[in-house]
Amino acid sequence: MKRHLQPVLIGLLFLIAGTLHFKNPQWYVRIMPPFIPAQSELVALSGACEILGGFGVLYPRTRRAAGWGLIALLLAVFPANIYMVVDAQKFVRVAPAWALYARLPLQFVLCWWVYRACVLRKSP
Repeated sequence: MKRHLQPVLIGLLFLIAGTLHFKNPQWYVRIMPPFIPAQSELVALSGACEILGGFGVLYPRTRRAAGWGLIALLLAVFPANIYMVVDAQKFVRVAPAWALYARLPLQFVLCWWVYRACVLRKSP
């Protein structure tokens, strides 16, 4: 894939994901571990951060900072991925157990992709 297209794809991915937090917030609340407080507010905050990060990686001047922000966000939401694996029966209608397990390492692959395409990449 051409390197100059990668930030665009990452930006679109996070813009769509962030928008979904506002379109269907209850789905995101449902996958949050019960010990996390203010779940609705955190869903809205994480959606807003995804949208901001998605826009941020589209612009060379903000790409590096936005990339770091998206990596931090991906790490911050990782407990939700773990919760889905630990309580997989609760999420069997969302995805099969194998997909929930596969999502764990894929989160780190996504971090690596954002890092390579947005943080390491030299702006034009």
